[in-house]
Amino acid sequence: MKPHRRARWAGALAVLCAGSSLLTAPAAQGEEPSRPTDAELLAKCENGTKKCVFHPSGPLVETAGERRKVGDEAYNCTPRLQRSGITWSDTVEETNSVGNSATVGTGFGGPLSLSVSTSFERTWKKSRTESATTFVDVRPYQVGWLERTPDLQKVEGTYELIFEDRFEGKRYWYVPFEATAPLETSSMVQRTRPMTKNEKKNHC
Repeated sequence: MKPHRRARWAGALAVLCAGSSLLTAPAAQGEEPSRPTDAELLAKCENGTKKCVFHPSGPLVETAGERRKVGDEAYNCTPRLQRSGITWSDTVEETNSVGNSATVGTGFGGPLSLSVSTSFERTWKKSRTESATTFVDVRPYQVGWLERTPDLQKVEGTYELIFEDRFEGKRYWYVPFEATAPLETSSMVQRTRPMTKNEKKNHC
């Protein structure tokens, strides 16, 4: 290729590159910042917000929690039916869709508790511990234990956060939220099974 033609091609290529950069630059500048996580937003509830309100989206629902073993096992190493007392303690804590409340601040719990109290006339407890001694009947050469199922209440809704000044570019943020909390009631069942050879050796 002759020198003057190479010069014309180089000039045209430079114009095309410049035009391409002009077209793409505004798009990059116009990108919105990434949305804060739900946990980051809820940590600002009553801790930097002008207003923070929880709006339930439906009724308060009662549900059964996870069944769990409480207390120690009771071993009957006699040839007669034996009644044994099992002392136990069980703590049930609130759970929610953004993780443990202690990791996202303490402010957001207030609006939730207030909303449940006013909307449903119910108390919202973050934690409840129950302790007792329960007697179980264990047949000869069997092991007995207790399984407890706590009763829970569940609510779903949206947190509305209003900031005095913009937070991450906005004054209004909305966080979908659901949570469960312990009730005062629970159910308990007794389980038994034959002891294994090792259990007879170690406990009898």
